[in-house]
Amino acid sequence: MNATMKSNEHAHVGPVKLDEIDMEIIRALKRDGRTPFAQIAQRLGVSTGMIRQRYQRLTKEGVLQVVAVTNPLLLGFSTMAMIGIKVDGAHLQAVAEQIASLEEVIYLVLAAGAYDLFAEVAFRDNEHLLEFLSQRLRTIEGIRETETFMYLKIVKEIYSWPDIERE
Repeated sequence: MNATMKSNEHAHVGPVKLDEIDMEIIRALKRDGRTPFAQIAQRLGVSTGMIRQRYQRLTKEGVLQVVAVTNPLLLGFSTMAMIGIKVDGAHLQAVAEQIASLEEVIYLVLAAGAYDLFAEVAFRDNEHLLEFLSQRLRTIEGIRETETFMYLKIVKEIYSWPDIERE
């Protein structure tokens, strides 16, 4: 399954209306993405079918995505970094799409500020990083400048938003 989210993947614009059952499904799956629908249904006093339908709606609308998260260090990717990228304005979207297609890029955002893009990347070693920067990233037309910020230690890493209090 491809965990890449594109801004135009879901037709729904604006916040999705969620009720307390939706929120409880989200909370349960944030704690453990493998929680059986039957267990969630029992806890909420509703049918398993209702939980399945709600889950399908939440994933279809892009509210919820359940993915496997791997540890890059344990998979042999010992070098991680954030790369700030300055782009010629007319090429921003095309450059972003090209960078997003590179397998070493695990997170990419368009930003406002000193850099136009930030790419989080993972590599086997410094040699792999050097090859990526010199032979692949910097050859993309429209990139004006890059700055690489090497990760020394990851202090906090989460993959879900904090609980949202509903009004």
